[in-house]
Amino acid sequence: MLTYGIVHRPDGTLIPTLSTRGRAACKVFAYGHQAGILDQAAELAAKLAAEHGVAGARLVRPLGPEATPADGVRIQLKDFTGRPCEDPGGPVQEFTEWPAAVRDTFDAYAQAMAADGLAFLYAQMQAGGCGPVFTAVLEGRVVGAIGPMEIRPDAAGYRQLMPQYFAVLPEARGRGLGRLLWRAAMHWGQCIRGRLSQVWSAAARRPPRGHAAHSGIRSRRRGPGADG
Repeated sequence: MLTYGIVHRPDGTLIPTLSTRGRAACKVFAYGHQAGILDQAAELAAKLAAEHGVAGARLVRPLGPEATPADGVRIQLKDFTGRPCEDPGGPVQEFTEWPAAVRDTFDAYAQAMAADGLAFLYAQMQAGGCGPVFTAVLEGRVVGAIGPMEIRPDAAGYRQLMPQYFAVLPEARGRGLGRLLWRAAMHWGQCIRGRLSQVWSAAARRPPRGHAAHSGIRSRRRGPGADG
């Protein structure tokens, strides 16, 4: 959070943040529905992005009562206290459990999915700076991954499994590997006594509704991000 850039007035609040993970960006959260708040937020985001030398400048605005379901980004949460999260089995296990020949294929997979942050994640894995990563393997090579598995307390002190990087190679999709990866992540989260997991953080990556309902995932919505 860029505390020096916070703007707080009776009719609205702007809270800027800076992320250097993956594709670096400055993001401004805009609270309030008065005219002009988005223009103010866009100006602040562009200014701070230039100051910090990052290309991305984004806005996030919570949805108001007038918003339609298609207007925003869907955040879906899994409550681990509701029911058991079984180990899905199949061709999914922690990265370190695969033979060296399989682990060596992660680099090619990470480069192919670099736009989804997997190259950054792989660099963190090599540096030993992150938690476990689950991988899906077909024909001896990595074709999907989710991670890192890391726990942080939320504002109320509950243990929370943090959002993960997640991607399956296009040619490996349609075989249920994404579902197996998510179930492996949820099983891990329950085993280490996490309480809540933010599992899908973008509308384009949300699961089929049937799978969400079957897995005990509930939805929350927030305002759309606007790339600047």
